Amino acid sequence: MLDYQRVGFLGAVSLGAAALIVLPILTVLASVFGPASETWAHLVRTALGHYVLNTALLVALVAAGVISIGVLSAWLVTAYRFPGQRLLQWMLVLPLAMPAYVMAYAYTDWLQFTGPVQSVLRAATGWQAREYWFPEIRSLGGAAAMLSFALYPYVYLLARTAFVDLSRSALEAGRLAGYSAWGSFRRVALPLARPAIAAGTALALMETLADFGTVSYFALEVFTTGIFKAWLSMGDSTAAGQLSACLLVFVVVVVALERASRGRAAYASGTRKPSPPQRLAGLAAALAFAACAAPVLFGFLLPAGLLLRLAWSAADASWSARLLALVGNSFVLAAIAALAGVVLATAMAYAARLTRGRLATTVSYANRAAGLGYAIPGAVIAVGILVPLGRLDNWIAGGLEATFAIKPGLLLTGTVVALVYAYLVRFLAVALQTVEAGLAKVTPSMEDAARSLGATPVQTLARVHAPLLASSLASAALLLFIDILKELPATFALRPFNFDTLAVAAYNLAQDERLGEAALPSLVIVALGLLPLLAVTRRYMRGIGP
Repeated sequence: MLDYQRVGFLGAVSLGAAALIVLPILTVLASVFGPASETWAHLVRTALGHYVLNTALLVALVAAGVISIGVLSAWLVTAYRFPGQRLLQWMLVLPLAMPAYVMAYAYTDWLQFTGPVQSVLRAATGWQAREYWFPEIRSLGGAAAMLSFALYPYVYLLARTAFVDLSRSALEAGRLAGYSAWGSFRRVALPLARPAIAAGTALALMETLADFGTVSYFALEVFTTGIFKAWLSMGDSTAAGQLSACLLVFVVVVVALERASRGRAAYASGTRKPSPPQRLAGLAAALAFAACAAPVLFGFLLPAGLLLRLAWSAADASWSARLLALVGNSFVLAAIAALAGVVLATAMAYAARLTRGRLATTVSYANRAAGLGYAIPGAVIAVGILVPLGRLDNWIAGGLEATFAIKPGLLLTGTVVALVYAYLVRFLAVALQTVEAGLAKVTPSMEDAARSLGATPVQTLARVHAPLLASSLASAALLLFIDILKELPATFALRPFNFDTLAVAAYNLAQDERLGEAALPSLVIVALGLLPLLAVTRRYMRGIGP
């Protein structure tokens, strides 16, 4: 039994990291108590109501979309066997590699007035402008559709796990009660899977609240676009912080609803033996295949094909050098942040493992606090980081000028340091959970043996645990790398001057209506995220069975 009372350096790292990650959140919350500016008064009179209404509608529409797509597809590939079922159960996760803002660029070019769909429609019917109705892609409904197709895999994966865990006895009891196949699904399977569905929906909705690229490109008045408008267009960081605090209310509501939907529910199936799948044929098999293939088609295959067409039509040799620079910037930035995140997460997880006695609770709460950033939108984190870093820069500059008569300018704000800080706040929870899961598989006797040989905790971690954790550390680094590569709002707000990444370049080109040029960096983002996603999904699928 480990009985360390103190963990020294590792404990200090854990507590310090938690404090740095909570700092931006506290900064945003503190802005609520600041003096109301004219900008804030203007926003309250003219825009705040639109932000609240549009954000609430977007969340409601995305919730309906991800639940309907994710739950139905998860149930079909789990409870039934039909042609293509085994392939589709893997392909249904592919939209996770396609960021919603990238999907928005592809569909906009395809469905806009000058795009191929409406052009073919006018050519076939002879209609002219204003003589027919066509759904507007750049709308609240269009944004909800993009986000639903991009985020439903969160619900699909967790719901599928719950459905696989359903026991044969539970569904047989439903059949004995006279339920039809639909009745068994509605009255037995859904209640048992409710906690998993609620958790997946909460993850999708937090990503919806954090989205900036899609809603900004579609010119929707929601909180994320309002934050950047107040900050960059109106030059009022206080008003941006107050809007960020309002957005945090939505995050808290989503988390609270997820907890309330679960309540004290603890559903157990009694036996791990799953219910045998029912084989479908004929029309039933065709309908099941269509229902599962549609999300893959509209969420990945079609937008990927549209991006390939755009990239081919805009192919230019001069663009290759620019693309290489963007890939280099993105790789370097993501690699630095991923490495820092894995090192920090390893220190924090190991400190929590070693700590006993009075410090154990403190370190445990510190690690939980470090995980809060994953629920915070990137726009909010950017505002929360800008204020303290700006004050620190001013304090350092003032001290250097007074002492050495030099004016260093901004040393932290608008640099890679600020960006890496934002990424750690946003995504450290991903690495922390992965490393904690890996450490849980290492027997505590390792620490006892190392301690008996006189090794310090840091030496034990470096020489004993690091080799055993190699797989977990690699997975954590890979997940961080991909998340950082796709991150747009924090990168857009905090990047150094004239320093673009793939995500920022694609967004800027799309805003300028240069969709052909935006397609190539968008495709690179998708391609880089696809292989790691398939590798992680393979391990996940094997872990939960057929």
